[in-house]
Amino acid sequence: MLELHAITAGYDPRAPVFHGASLTIAPGEAVGLLGPSGCGKSTLARVAALLHRPDAGRVVVDGTEVRRWRHRAPRELRTAIGVVFQQPRTSADPRLRLRDLIAEPLRATGRGDLAAGRVAELAAAVGLTDDLLGRRPHEVSDGQLQRACLARALVLRPRWLVCDEMTAMLDASTTAALVAVVEAYRRERGAGLLVVGHDRVLLERWCDRTEEWADRVRTP
Repeated sequence: MLELHAITAGYDPRAPVFHGASLTIAPGEAVGLLGPSGCGKSTLARVAALLHRPDAGRVVVDGTEVRRWRHRAPRELRTAIGVVFQQPRTSADPRLRLRDLIAEPLRATGRGDLAAGRVAELAAAVGLTDDLLGRRPHEVSDGQLQRACLARALVLRPRWLVCDEMTAMLDASTTAALVAVVEAYRRERGAGLLVVGHDRVLLERWCDRTEEWADRVRTP
């Protein structure tokens, strides 16, 4: 289970973005978190991905309570969660070619010997040709770069995947392609999925259940 209990978080402890948000996701389950822009959904997604320490509350991953965050979190917890952000250009190192961008988590965790095979496998899955893999972020479109970012999120075979407005900047065909990749991975690996967004139609078609943001938080 991926469990968030009574999370209060923000960027100034004196004025948190939200109070008391709770959410639970079971292995293999896809949960959508629906709410308007600016309400704190992305902050909660970062907490779920162990990228942002909450001011209060508990995060439990597969029965282990998280006590350290970002690079200080234990490797087995960090690598259990893959993340795809809304804006690929702010989450991709502009110096890296796409094949190296995808392989980056493997090399960072001492598994660079697996890079060639995993990059080839995932590039085919997300629809990136060898020519595109040799380009840097400024040489590809937003949709092509987001395909690479999704492949990077999957390269360590995480048990949990967080998609924070992953398709917000994409056209309909690219959105459909990337949703299909995520769903194929979820079926194959039994991974749990958190999809954050404000498109009710997409979330309700994609997810097993959709939670309203207003129902996840309490009034300050």
